[in-house]
Amino acid sequence: MIVKKIIYSTQFVKELRKLPKEIIAVAIQKEDIFKDNPLHQSLRLHELHGKFKGIWSISFTSAYRIIFERMKNGDILFISIGKHDIYKYL
Repeated sequence: MIVKKIIYSTQFVKELRKLPKEIIAVAIQKEDIFKDNPLHQSLRLHELHGKFKGIWSISFTSAYRIIFERMKNGDILFISIGKHDIYKYL
């Protein structure tokens, strides 16, 4: 997987702003790792299944994750950020 460009959905930006500053700092660090090496072991990258097929998740702490979609042109669309229950709101 190659990361050409990351695009942020409106939902993602709203959710990010609500997170504690410490969590935002970790998310930014993990995003940098993702840009350089999306397969980095610390991200625990995996594709979702069932009705979420085609959607991917990376974990940036034991409790928080980023949900994204790989676009056909190679861009990455960050859809949502939050605790594990963010899957309920997709």
